[in-house]
Amino acid sequence: MKFTVDRETLMKEIGVASEIISSKNALSVLANVLLWAEEGNLGIRATDLKVSFETQIPVEVQTPGRTTVYCDKLLSILRSLPAGDVELEHAHDHITITPKERAADFRLRSIPAEKYPEIQLTSTISYWDLPQAEFIEMITQTAFAVSDDETRYFMNGVFFEQVEGDLVMVATDGRRLSYIKKTPESEPPDFAGVIVPPKVLNLVKKLASGEGTVSLAITEKHLFIEFENQKLSSALIEGQFPNYRRVIPEKQDHVLTVDRAQLSEALKRVSLLVDKSRRVYLMLAEDSVTLSCDESDIGTASEQLVC
Repeated sequence: MKFTVDRETLMKEIGVASEIISSKNALSVLANVLLWAEEGNLGIRATDLKVSFETQIPVEVQTPGRTTVYCDKLLSILRSLPAGDVELEHAHDHITITPKERAADFRLRSIPAEKYPEIQLTSTISYWDLPQAEFIEMITQTAFAVSDDETRYFMNGVFFEQVEGDLVMVATDGRRLSYIKKTPESEPPDFAGVIVPPKVLNLVKKLASGEGTVSLAITEKHLFIEFENQKLSSALIEGQFPNYRRVIPEKQDHVLTVDRAQLSEALKRVSLLVDKSRRVYLMLAEDSVTLSCDESDIGTASEQLVC
């Protein structure tokens, strides 16, 4: 295998691959990224056996082939090189990285592509489309509230379901709950609610341009996502997500309307004195809300806003 590629283009995709690969996999084939060159394209694939990433970029292929190489070191080498074209050549049990503008080369040991694990494919599953901007908004509004308590693994992801033609995402850590509902232009297929790990959702948020559509497919145990030249897949979290409908009141008698930017800035100021209690109190009056905190070892703070 031998090809020439723009360093910036390759470094960007290898950087994404490195986020997939777990640091616990050092010196095993799972610490490697799979590369294959053919017909003017370079395919790149990475997996930690739960989340997988695949993409293709244009390259100048002199000799087609495929191999795997240690992802972390390849990324470090690419970062150290100047801008411009880089030549990668695989021979026997190593791959050589040579910058076009420097009299230097680097050699990394490789592991045969045949030893790289196969990833789950969706050849028999139909995809359905959703605007990227809407999907990214749903992720942004929920992924932050995911629990990191591994003993409650069923809350370590975002719950995703279809309800009467609407798409719903919910996340909670037991203290806070975030819920968002979108009504897509075309009704999505009916599917049972699933729990999606935030790792793959945050990758979508990072990689997607926000233009065009994202294609989704859901099976009993996997979620598949495609957009632009990117393919992502993730194992779903098994378990029963809490019944979020029970904690959202059907009727809310008290409504507070306040300027979002003013509230955000006031919270930042008042929370400067928050310590062990980890609480900011809101006292409501007819036309005002007062934010306050009281830390006996530090002091107090309060701020009033018009609402």
